[in-house]
Amino acid sequence: MTFCFAVAIIISMVLKVFTDGGSKGNPGPSSIGIIFYLDNKKVFEHKESIGIATNNDAEYMALIEALEVILLSFRPIRQLAESGEIFTRDDKKNIEKIEFYSDSRLMVNQVNGLFKTKNGKIKEYILKIRSLEMEIRLPIFYFYIPREKNSVADNLVNSVT
Repeated sequence: MTFCFAVAIIISMVLKVFTDGGSKGNPGPSSIGIIFYLDNKKVFEHKESIGIATNNDAEYMALIEALEVILLSFRPIRQLAESGEIFTRDDKKNIEKIEFYSDSRLMVNQVNGLFKTKNGKIKEYILKIRSLEMEIRLPIFYFYIPREKNSVADNLVNSVT
């Protein structure tokens, strides 16, 4: 008797995204920085000026921009104008979850539902985040990290002129 076994190797990856936002003055000229790591390799980074905003607004705008980049790169027809696809077709199939890391304790706790949101603008940000999460359709987790563990994103924010 002969047996034949098929073995499927499933590679599951975690997309780690580090975000930061900052303002010079509160409110003041503001910028955001985002870094994407897949399988512990940097695959994309983004920084930009966002005009006059508060520090909290900048933190939320960095998170929303990161979610929008993910959503755009997961759509097969659309490509990012700056650099084409961030993730290969295989990467997209193998990403099992997304983890966001931020040094904004307030934002992380609000997004995780641990802190109430009374500010109307922050409530709008949370609704936008929830909408993007639903479109991405992968488990998404948010973690607070100390500023020194978010130095790469922080450096991007500070490098915007």
